[in-house]
Amino acid sequence: MIVLVFAMVCGVYICSICLKQISTHSKAGYLHVQVIQKPCPEPQIEPWEIPYVHYPKPKTYSRAECACNPVRYFAILSMQRSGSGWFETLLNNHTNISSNGEIFSVKVRRSNTSTIGETLDKIYRLDWLSSASKNECTAAVGLKWMLNQGLMQHHADIVEYFNTRGVSVIFLFRRNLLRRMISVLANSYDRDVKLLNGTHKSHVHSPHEAEILANYKPIINATLLIPNLKQVEETTAKALEYFKSTRHIILYYEDVVKNHTLIDVQHFLKVPLRELKSRQVKIHKGSLSSQIKNWDDVQKTLKGTHFENFLHSDYRK
Repeated sequence: MIVLVFAMVCGVYICSICLKQISTHSKAGYLHVQVIQKPCPEPQIEPWEIPYVHYPKPKTYSRAECACNPVRYFAILSMQRSGSGWFETLLNNHTNISSNGEIFSVKVRRSNTSTIGETLDKIYRLDWLSSASKNECTAAVGLKWMLNQGLMQHHADIVEYFNTRGVSVIFLFRRNLLRRMISVLANSYDRDVKLLNGTHKSHVHSPHEAEILANYKPIINATLLIPNLKQVEETTAKALEYFKSTRHIILYYEDVVKNHTLIDVQHFLKVPLRELKSRQVKIHKGSLSSQIKNWDDVQKTLKGTHFENFLHSDYRK
């Protein structure tokens, strides 16, 4: 009996030792190794540029080998029919620039400052996916924002967001507001009539389509002409005043038409210089007298005012 009890005690002891060894090996097999990400090296930039250099971390994908490529944030502030669509296609022709269009044309996105902030966060985090997205190796990311899309209404909060997050502003306006008015009226007419085979197009890619749209000559209300031009001028001045504390550059459509290499803009966004091209075709060309049905009335109304210079051509393209 003594021998039997001794054998049983020894067996239990040996089994307990084996179980401990098995448990130790199992834990070793599932050892968690944490990889510590190496911080990105400091870029060789001026001290004032530091707030405008970012290393976004998207939630929907990894930037992989481009994680340490710095990204600049920008916003194009403009008005409808000021050449912003064409301007944006030039920017997106650059391999390192992603401009995501009129994000805030959808009203729910601009309903309040919270939804505006959430939308901007998603864009600048590189999580906004669009046809313009270069994603991993983007060096500059932004959007096109019209002044009447909540921008003026919430300007104080938006300026604070831009300055806090290091967003640079690109203003794009037209000097000749009369030409802009023609474009606005023609675009509004085509939205209803749909001249191109029942399809409305704000921008075209062929001379034939441009010629069809240019055949329409709007009648301008001569009584409201000067008040409307003054209103656009005042809105532009307010926008420049509201956002003067941001890092910004002011461009005019007429200058971009003459020189669409956008060297100043590429320097402003700190991207490598590239030759930029667009497939869009200009719709309204030539003298204003051939584009307005009641040209004589418009001419009489503007003569003697500070808007008289709008009657003359200001670019050739």
